Amino acid sequence: MSATLIVSLSLWVITAVLALVAWRKGVPVLKEASRSGVLDFLYLIPRLAIGVIGAGFLAALLPQDVVRSWLGPDSGFTGLLLATVAGAVTPGGPVIGFAIGASALKSGASYLAVMTYVTAWALFAFQRLIVWELPVMPTRVVWLRVAASLPLPILTAWGVMLLTGRG
Repeated sequence: MSATLIVSLSLWVITAVLALVAWRKGVPVLKEASRSGVLDFLYLIPRLAIGVIGAGFLAALLPQDVVRSWLGPDSGFTGLLLATVAGAVTPGGPVIGFAIGASALKSGASYLAVMTYVTAWALFAFQRLIVWELPVMPTRVVWLRVAASLPLPILTAWGVMLLTGRG
């Protein structure tokens, strides 16, 4: 069985178990949970579709020779640093971040560079720091978190190289 099929079946099983638990709490709970889930689904599907279609356009428009030279398998440590910076400055949520990562892969970026990009995007999204973290949390805590997280994108790539035995 493929990993995609296993994940899909697992998600359906989890959903069925949650529906059963909601039903056991009462039909009104099941109805409200179903209504909420369907509304979330209808809200997200167009955004996901736009992101996936946009990623296809982005992959077709990215100059493959440039992507390969800057982020390809031979880009080395410099490529990982570039991917880290690109991840940190990429605005938006998962539809944007993962779409750019998928497009870079299709355009010749190494999987290590893309993993580094996604890790940096998840940890350092600059707009999240400005809009959410700094206004809500003490400044010292935010900068300590950022400082402690700085090596993680590169360590992710190195960890994968150690686990897989290839770069």
